[in-house]
Amino acid sequence: MRVTCIGGGPAGLYLGILIKARFPSWPVRIAERNRPLDTFGWGVVFSDATLENLRAADEPTQREITQAFAHWDDIEIYFNGHTIRSGGHGFSGISRKRLLSILQHRATELGVELSFQTDITDVATERDRCDLLVGADGANSRVRQSFADEFQPTLERRGCRYVWLGTTLPLDAFTFIFERTEHGWFTVHAYRFDEELSTFIVECREETWLAHGLDTADSAQTIAFCEELFEPYLHGHRLLTNSAHLRGRDWLNFTRVSNEHWSTGNVVLLGDAAHTAHFSVGSGTKLALEDAIGLADALAGVESAGLEKALQQYEASRKLEVLKLQNAARNSTEWFENIARYATLPPEQFAYSLLTRSQRIGHENLRLRDTTYVDRIERWFGGRAVPPMFVPFRLRGLELQNRIVVSPMDMYSSVDGTPGDFHLVHLGTRALGGAGLIFTEMTCVTREGRISPGCAGMYLPEHVPAWKRIVDFVHTSSRAKICLQLGHSGPKGSTKLLWEGMDEPLDEGNWPLVAPSAIPYASRNQAPSELTRAEMVEIRDAFVRAAGMGVEAGFDMLELHCAHGYLLSSFITPLRNHRHDEYGGSLANRLRYPLEVFRAMRAVWPEERPMSVRISATDWVDGGINGEDAVEIARAFKLEGADLIDVSAGQTTPDAKPVYGRMFQTPYSDKIRNEVGIATMAVGNITDVDQVDAILAGARADLVALGRPHLADPFWTLHAAAELGYEEAPWPVQYLSGKEQLERLVARAKDAAS
Repeated sequence: MRVTCIGGGPAGLYLGILIKARFPSWPVRIAERNRPLDTFGWGVVFSDATLENLRAADEPTQREITQAFAHWDDIEIYFNGHTIRSGGHGFSGISRKRLLSILQHRATELGVELSFQTDITDVATERDRCDLLVGADGANSRVRQSFADEFQPTLERRGCRYVWLGTTLPLDAFTFIFERTEHGWFTVHAYRFDEELSTFIVECREETWLAHGLDTADSAQTIAFCEELFEPYLHGHRLLTNSAHLRGRDWLNFTRVSNEHWSTGNVVLLGDAAHTAHFSVGSGTKLALEDAIGLADALAGVESAGLEKALQQYEASRKLEVLKLQNAARNSTEWFENIARYATLPPEQFAYSLLTRSQRIGHENLRLRDTTYVDRIERWFGGRAVPPMFVPFRLRGLELQNRIVVSPMDMYSSVDGTPGDFHLVHLGTRALGGAGLIFTEMTCVTREGRISPGCAGMYLPEHVPAWKRIVDFVHTSSRAKICLQLGHSGPKGSTKLLWEGMDEPLDEGNWPLVAPSAIPYASRNQAPSELTRAEMVEIRDAFVRAAGMGVEAGFDMLELHCAHGYLLSSFITPLRNHRHDEYGGSLANRLRYPLEVFRAMRAVWPEERPMSVRISATDWVDGGINGEDAVEIARAFKLEGADLIDVSAGQTTPDAKPVYGRMFQTPYSDKIRNEVGIATMAVGNITDVDQVDAILAGARADLVALGRPHLADPFWTLHAAAELGYEEAPWPVQYLSGKEQLERLVARAKDAAS
């Protein structure tokens, strides 16, 4: 098989090495437009796991790379006059030129044909000259552009400018420097890659870059500006540039690259041509080399399965891993784009937020790396060394024993809105299980406002004693508090029980629906009627009446449901609200009715008891609610007296395209909390103690709600306490012997694993 690779960076060179090592008879040619050691950037960082992958793929190459490494363990952060250091992170760096030299030498040794200063402009003709054409030509890939209709790329230009410099200062830690100027923040990402030199990347927002006139600066002026700004940290050392071959384009924007497909016919993408990850997670070269391993592995089956299947296998083997890392890189990118959001945090929390920004590193993971650092953070956060989730939290007159919340989850098990024995056992068990706050499911304020015939309600006189029975059990049998969540289904009502068909209309017995506009939730759902002003007043009063009933039942807290496409959410999103009166149009108008309802409820809810609002922070659809809108929504409710925003997302349209992943909604909680200055509750695919404590200590939320984990384990919180060695979590006295046994079993398991 004749292989041509366009692009002679690490991805293309390593693929050439692997192909020639495994298939010596295959002719392999690599065409690179630049000279052999032209490179953008200075050093490359590898993890131990990546090195092991390289050893298994081609040990001679791995051995050469390892011998050239500079190694360090610490991260050092300079922020607002404070220096914070954390150890145990284990980085290895190598000069980018040295890496290219090693790969070029090994490729030549194996018989790969290297053609430098060869700019292939006619990609289609080149494709026809070989059996396999590999596009390893970087983020601005000409190969990808030539077959864009087939690859279907998405290019997302991010909001910061960066310049990749070097310095003669040999740093002894991966170093982050944050300096504020009159026009905004500048960040340095710096690390040593050999005995004498370090990479020194300077980054700032586009508007800051423009305000300082750096858009017209040449290389010398850029160097002078950065040396003056970071003079206290350079200790007399100089900054260096190696971007002459880029024709003066020192400052660049990072572009996030992804492709729907990685191959078409006999053409395949590799490395940055297929996907990019922001340099702040240091994984671009890692992904490129691992792509090369994956493609070489897949080509081993080309004779039996054919090229098309081999390329499909390559894509399938790599795409999920790449997506995970791109999601982590997106979180990291957004953190650095929004330094001003975090700059008001205390230095200790700012640094912790930085270290855990990608959501790949959690609290216990940090503890494994640097126990002393994590102990210091816990003492700062809670006044003593205690896991953040077990630090009490206060909202108005309500104090929670810990920050774990049982998320509101519809059970579809009520009779005409009346909760029964199932709800007593369901909510009561989870209160016994140690959570600080228990939420009811969305409790509907009218019979017609139910999602399904099985939904809970607060509209009949008998609902009050039914709920009071549950509230009294929670209060007398546990230290948990309980929150009543009130809502109205709007256009998503009159549907089957969840297990009979989600959002499916009833086969019979449907009731009429209402909404801000006469738009059905989905084509299969009935069309609602557009609410009149008189009907809006009637429903508002139903919310108020239900809030008063909640007071009678003894609830500690009240939440207004303005998310997930139900009635009030449908007013907020432009996807559902097409009104032409004062309740439609601008975001301020669309918020008018939900705010009116909240204001009326707040007036009857006791002053000392808190109120929260659940929102969908994004519709996951172009033209719908986005993160910036969510900030304004939260700000509006804060002005009306909301104490906490319960930050969910989506479920407002069946056309939504969520970006799933672990803690996938937490960045919206982070954004709202730190831009609006209001307490938030994070929810959404949060599953373990490591994630929970990192969210809390990193100022991404003040409470963490878990749904499915509590369905699987009602005693999640008490089990978490045992896992963490936290013995002070209160157990029901009837269960204390179980506590002692569990703690012994956990201790034995840890001893056996150590």
